[in-house]
Amino acid sequence: MSREDSPFSPGPSGEPFGGFPRVCPLPPEQGPPSPPPRLGLHSALFLATIVTTIIAGALHQGVNPLTNPWEIYRGMPFSFTLILILGAHEMGHYLVSRRHHLDVTLPYFIPAPPFPFIIGTFGAFIKIRSPILDKRALMDVGCSGPLVGVVVSIPVVLVGLWLSEVKVMPQGSAGLILGEPLLFQGLSWLIFGFLPDDHHIILHPMAFAGWIGFLVTALNLLPVGQLDGGHVAYALFPERHRQISWTCLVGLVVCGLLFWEGWLVWAVLLYLMGVRHPPPYCDWVPLDRRRKILGLITVIVFLLTFNPTPFMLE
Repeated sequence: MSREDSPFSPGPSGEPFGGFPRVCPLPPEQGPPSPPPRLGLHSALFLATIVTTIIAGALHQGVNPLTNPWEIYRGMPFSFTLILILGAHEMGHYLVSRRHHLDVTLPYFIPAPPFPFIIGTFGAFIKIRSPILDKRALMDVGCSGPLVGVVVSIPVVLVGLWLSEVKVMPQGSAGLILGEPLLFQGLSWLIFGFLPDDHHIILHPMAFAGWIGFLVTALNLLPVGQLDGGHVAYALFPERHRQISWTCLVGLVVCGLLFWEGWLVWAVLLYLMGVRHPPPYCDWVPLDRRRKILGLITVIVFLLTFNPTPFMLE
């Protein structure tokens, strides 16, 4: 990043900040130049994820891909909506990373077997191959994906709920019940109003994909390690990041014991991934007011999309 392009250039006086220069110098070159984009690999993973999510969506509609392969198309609404949400999330990270002149890869989509993984994908990710300069860039990169993803998910959920059905379920009927985070509850109220306890929403595939979008947002915003939420937590509270990470892990264990056992698996995975967060290259550059507000908005989005009981069997 050239000095003219930097949003962190010094003011007219050029005075130092806390004994450090206001300007964040570019880090020294480390290692050989990055390889060119592996467009073939990115494309193959993307196409494979489309296939697996279409099959997953068809299974949701009661289609047997082996006996009725011509009906697999019924999984397209779910697949295309989910790919849109995941792609928006990762492109939010990608574009903001490029805005900060970071060396970043294109999104890698990860296909998954439609059975037993009912959504047909493990999600998507990008890889940042250069150091993040300061907490301002860290905040921008960390919050961009979840915020873009949830902005895309909200209209998707509204349209999907409008296409969904409400049915009266007799007592004692068995099935998989999806928990509703606060944001989903609010959108459901906008479409259906208040529903009696025996009335259940049979989600349209678009609504289910939007629900997954909220779940993905919440998972990414868990304030642990180097997750998106970990980036935001470090940018806001760098001295307390480690304590925040451990508190979140303990909270997941409690949720796993009281609500949904899957949180125990997530707690173990996040522990193995690590709770530490490396400091940015110029750790002394403070957050500005706008990014503090952006961080607060991101925390609110996490609270609105997190659900301690995402899945229930009745």
